[in-house]
Amino acid sequence: MTSAPATSRTYKTPDRRAATLTPVRFDTKIAVLLRDDLACWQALNVTAFLVSGLAATGPELVGEPYADADGTAYLPMFRQPVLVLTGSKEVLGAAHARALDRGLPLSVFTADLFGTGHDEANRAAVRAVPRGDLDLVGLALHAPRNAADKVLKGARMHP
Repeated sequence: MTSAPATSRTYKTPDRRAATLTPVRFDTKIAVLLRDDLACWQALNVTAFLVSGLAATGPELVGEPYADADGTAYLPMFRQPVLVLTGSKEVLGAAHARALDRGLPLSVFTADLFGTGHDEANRAAVRAVPRGDLDLVGLALHAPRNAADKVLKGARMHP
């Protein structure tokens, strides 16, 4: 009997219970758009900061706490997937403008925030720059699917 090479296996094992669940199509999207020139550590850091704003202002986005079979409790997470996209500085600027034109609430992260060390300094750094001059490196939004798709036009899935 020939076995498949180890590299052909995925890192996840199939969940037999998942096969019986009906896929859910959400009416909304949670999306993070990152500038495509960020270092890996920056992209991860920006993503974490951006989604915290969505969770803080959208408690309906967060599900119930988790627990394992032994009863160990874990924190709740978003109820739906988070799409992480990437685009050029121009794509990010256009998405920002479209989101604001549609009145969509969003969180933003600017390049200046890499040089600050705490929340108050972060807010001061954003407040010091006019909207059109923000050096955006990321934004996050939760919106109806069609609105999110229009705002995020030109972005691609993060590799």
